[in-house]
Amino acid sequence: MPWPDTARRTGSGALEFGGVGAVEMAEEFGTPLYVFDEATLRNRARSFRTIFEAAYPASRVVYAAKAYLSPAIVSILWDEGIGLDVVSAGEIEAGLMAGVPASAMTFHGNNKAPSELRLALDRGVGLIALDNDLEIELLADQVRASQRALPVPVLIRLNPGLAPDTHHKMRTGALDSKFGFPIETGAAGAAVERLIAHGCFDLVGYHAHVGSQIFDPSLVRETIARLIRFAAEIDARHGIVPRTIVPGGGFGVADDGSAAQVSVTEWAKEAVDALRTESARFGLPLPELVVEPGRAIVGPAGVALYRVGARKSIPNVRTYVSIDGGMADNIRPSLYGAEYSAELANRANEGREERVAVAGKYCESGDILIPEISLPTLEPGDLLAVPMAGAYCLAMASNYNLAPRPAAVMVADGRVRLIRRRETIGDMLATEILPEPKGARW
Repeated sequence: MPWPDTARRTGSGALEFGGVGAVEMAEEFGTPLYVFDEATLRNRARSFRTIFEAAYPASRVVYAAKAYLSPAIVSILWDEGIGLDVVSAGEIEAGLMAGVPASAMTFHGNNKAPSELRLALDRGVGLIALDNDLEIELLADQVRASQRALPVPVLIRLNPGLAPDTHHKMRTGALDSKFGFPIETGAAGAAVERLIAHGCFDLVGYHAHVGSQIFDPSLVRETIARLIRFAAEIDARHGIVPRTIVPGGGFGVADDGSAAQVSVTEWAKEAVDALRTESARFGLPLPELVVEPGRAIVGPAGVALYRVGARKSIPNVRTYVSIDGGMADNIRPSLYGAEYSAELANRANEGREERVAVAGKYCESGDILIPEISLPTLEPGDLLAVPMAGAYCLAMASNYNLAPRPAAVMVADGRVRLIRRRETIGDMLATEILPEPKGARW
């Protein structure tokens, strides 16, 4: 099972993480509860840095904050030398709150608002990745209106026309995608010409991201080859030499109990071989290599704890066991078929097992966290632990059915601390505005 590094079962058979019992945490902070293991975060961050620095000294690792931007988590990653990839004004401000300097951030996104671009300029974000024609014009307007020293360093996000073997909703590098300037249509070359015409940009390099949950490390070779080939064409036409190449992230880590994950060492080898080979082929100097892991760092560090409630057995069909969370705190199974596993957390996995569906509490038939799994016979009040819950669960959480979003805690060395309090009903209703009362309606 892909548990955090510090996971173990105690003498009584209960699960603990970071030296803290799951039962004790559930009792103190309630459920659903998301538990993050600091040791796992640090170990995975160090592993990425070590692997890439060994393979290519001119490399840099930045955390794809969309996976889950908790300032408490980001501060740990920054302490390990990991920068930040952000996609909104909120993520910029949360990164600053965590102590990450804006200069260590890259600002992505396919529809940045003028106010967000202005904020990025005002805060001094290190690189802005331009995704479309409108953003070029909007940023140029903001630059001219600001007092910022010129030129402004930018990346261009390219669409390399690659469709990886992953869920169609996780593909971002195919030609039919909302992201990036397509190379093959000529749109990318035209974008460079528009940048040059404005005279206020420093085109530092090129970015691409072909998708998430990529388990084939050889795909990065073709991604980099297409980026460098395009860069060489631009250099020949305009004399712009790329100083930074960003082939994205998307490092695959399985959500289910298989613990499968892409080899980061092989990924780095493929990337560096392609960078060296293609740069030499076109006579370009070696650029900086920036990689953007998100899920691969934070996913294995997180565990979701749920309290078991009602059962519904349909003879010869299925047994449903309901939990006190579901699609409001983890929409991924409903959104694109993410597959999870689970174990009983409050006692040993003893006795007869049964095949059940783990159902959420929300008013949707599709609110099924795990469609089929073998577990000990569960009783109301049992505690269920779901590993690989660190990425895209809380990041995508909602208040569906007006359910408060869960609390999150960090564990380390036998201590637990709250890093995100549970929402209250008051929090959820604070933004609602009623009309002036007009008297009784009935």
